[in-house]
Amino acid sequence: MAMITFDAVSKKYPTGVVALDDVSFQIDDNEFVFLVGASGAGKTTILRLLLKQMEPTSGSIFIDKVDITAKGFKDSTLVRRNIGIVFQDFKILHDKDIFENVALSLQVTGAKEATIKSKVEEVLDLVGLSEKKRMFPLQLSAGELQRVAIARAIIGDRGIILADEPTGNLDPKTTWEIMKIFKKLDGQKTLLIATHNADIVNSFKKRVITVKDGKVQSDRRGGTYEL
Repeated sequence: MAMITFDAVSKKYPTGVVALDDVSFQIDDNEFVFLVGASGAGKTTILRLLLKQMEPTSGSIFIDKVDITAKGFKDSTLVRRNIGIVFQDFKILHDKDIFENVALSLQVTGAKEATIKSKVEEVLDLVGLSEKKRMFPLQLSAGELQRVAIARAIIGDRGIILADEPTGNLDPKTTWEIMKIFKKLDGQKTLLIATHNADIVNSFKKRVITVKDGKVQSDRRGGTYEL
């Protein structure tokens, strides 16, 4: 089953800049995909379109067979609740501890306290932060903050995880530790990771969609980083 489908999607900004030009691809349920390309190639535009932060100029985008670009579509909140996003700069709330940062995603859905506690404990264990749940962001390293961001993204049984340069601010050792967490999710979530890191892409040997000048230059399973 195709979890994400881009069907002839183009995005032209009012300035005249064409961010995407007739882009089409499908990503299957629980597939692991790298999205690569130079800065300005269109990677972030693809992620922003999926999050309904903008609309395409033309074409259609489907999530789980639902056309989220249809004129009558009004469930943007539900779309975002099924998508977890991991940013390069973490976007952690500094006035809340780690447990509270991760719990927030479930609290806004009205989940019961017992459910929230159980789910937060589960994802913090997955990312290796169980013992630091009552620490505040200022007490954590950059790598630990990214673990928090991943925990926040995957909580709540979200089917799709988007990551925009998730290791861009991390040292090499920490980068691999973070990628091991994504590897744990392989086959359990639909993962779309935008990255510049050629070593990671070449090591994982997963599907690689390469974007250049707003177009899909190549789409290969077991692909490598090619620009």
